[in-house]
Amino acid sequence: MSAWANKVVWRLTVCCAVGLYGCGKASSAEAKREGAPPPAASASAHAEGDGHAEHEEKEHEGHGDDEKSDLDRPLDELFGMTCEHKKKTFECDECRYEVGVVRAPSALTEGGLVKTAKAERQKVAVPITLTGEVRFDERRVGHVSSQVEGVIKKVHVALGDRVKAGQALLEIDSIAVGDAQSASLEAQAMLELARRNFDRVSALRKENIASEKEFLEAKQELEAAEIRARGASGKLARLGSGGPRGGLALRAPMDGTVLVMHAVSGEVVKSDEPLVTVGDNTTVWVWADLYERDIAAVRRGQAAQKLGATIAVKAYQGQEFPGIVDMVSPAMDESSRTVKVRVAVDNSDGSLLSGMFAAVKLFLPGTDETLAVPRDAVLEDEGRSFVFVHHHDDYYVRRPVVVGRTWAGFIEVKNGLEPEQTVVADGAFLMKSDVLRSKMGAGCAD
Repeated sequence: MSAWANKVVWRLTVCCAVGLYGCGKASSAEAKREGAPPPAASASAHAEGDGHAEHEEKEHEGHGDDEKSDLDRPLDELFGMTCEHKKKTFECDECRYEVGVVRAPSALTEGGLVKTAKAERQKVAVPITLTGEVRFDERRVGHVSSQVEGVIKKVHVALGDRVKAGQALLEIDSIAVGDAQSASLEAQAMLELARRNFDRVSALRKENIASEKEFLEAKQELEAAEIRARGASGKLARLGSGGPRGGLALRAPMDGTVLVMHAVSGEVVKSDEPLVTVGDNTTVWVWADLYERDIAAVRRGQAAQKLGATIAVKAYQGQEFPGIVDMVSPAMDESSRTVKVRVAVDNSDGSLLSGMFAAVKLFLPGTDETLAVPRDAVLEDEGRSFVFVHHHDDYYVRRPVVVGRTWAGFIEVKNGLEPEQTVVADGAFLMKSDVLRSKMGAGCAD
């Protein structure tokens, strides 16, 4: 399943799990605390019996400018509050977001729709900045080209289509294929003639009418005809013939998606031109240039563990894609005096396109140790950083953190977490959208 599909499924599942139906009328934050009476309404509003004014008063009580954020309140207070539905606020499907709490059933984590991680002490990695280019993972794609020259007669697929192995992608008219088909037909006809002659001579030999020499000559002719027929048929099969006379069908080498297409009906093709690329681009390679001065450090780091990396491209400003260094080339480019480093990057959502230029950071093991969590776990609201921390059972609550350095998919937490605390990593952003839905109007509807 793609990352986008996972997010959609996750969203639908969480909506059912946390009961996102809106909170109805706005209510007083103070009224949610046990034993805390709401402030009295103005005398004029009571005198007039103005229901609209009463609603405005309640609205002010629930959304007053001086109301403290859940990020500034202690956990005991948040989990002790009571909502207008006479429930603990964190247990109420309609109101729990007001105290920064989300309920994520264990089925979501077990199914991989929500992923958690522990805050752990790690060594801060030292970055090396390189330049690179996004390419397909060559183990996951196949390039389709014609072995002979010809003219494209028909194209059966389009860019982005899903195809199966062996499916016809396009048809080519080729003189060379026509000649090969003719040669194959001729060889088959000669084989049939040689077989009949051998059968006739064999029958005559059994009756001692034909000589041994005639029998051996007929047998030799049959064997030679079989060799010629197999050769002609094999040549035709290698060319990929699969249509009318002179027709050549190019087929998909594997299941996958049509990633690159250089084929138009009527176009003349040559044998050295790739026409279609088929495969899977959910993982891509980024080839980066490593200068000679950094080779020793990278090789030492790679020998100890797989080095982490991040990829940035102009198309997605401010966004970094995590990757892993999986190969350092054993040879140096003599002209550029650089060594190629290959970084494998997850591309489940298809954001990275082959041919993009990229800024690459390789992270070498450092000596400075600090508390860290995955970068996806840290979110922001009005300039403040926070994470969703597991509290008890299926409940997670957002807590403020002070963050510092970032490296290889991790971010330093200077304050706000203790080692071994569990936080939400993948899926944290959608939890944030649920908690902050009151800011988008989902708490004031009558």
